[in-house]
Amino acid sequence: MESPLFHIALLEPEIPQNTGNIGRLCLATSARLHLIHPLGFQTDEKAVRRAGLDYWKQVDVVEHTDLAAFLSWAGARPIHALSSHPGPVYTQIPHVPDGIYLFGRESKGLPRDLVARLGSYRIPMVGPTRSINLSNAAAVVAYAALEQLRPDLYR
Repeated sequence: MESPLFHIALLEPEIPQNTGNIGRLCLATSARLHLIHPLGFQTDEKAVRRAGLDYWKQVDVVEHTDLAAFLSWAGARPIHALSSHPGPVYTQIPHVPDGIYLFGRESKGLPRDLVARLGSYRIPMVGPTRSINLSNAAAVVAYAALEQLRPDLYR
């Protein structure tokens, strides 16, 4: 497969529709999707077909058995964690080719110890909302990365 511009990683995603939307996003932005187990759903062909994800075979997706396996794969690549916890705004992420954008579970986000170790970026929100939908958050960050990494697309 062709080298991705960047990577979107989902730690223990729970909602298949969000993951499906993010898979489509990855296709549109030349990103590789990483799913870090355990998952809250199946990704076998029957489950994907039942969910109506006819494009799933085209998604550049890698599954990791757990967080340790994912971090081992990541090696020296920069990991930019996204969290609702206080931190710099996502527009301050130093986007680089092959960078990783890590998102947590829909119900709990990223573990606090991981956020403390990696640091994190946030998407600002106005009003009483605790967080935005995972696939929306991934899209906000992915298109910020795409603008930096492929400015020719924005002319």
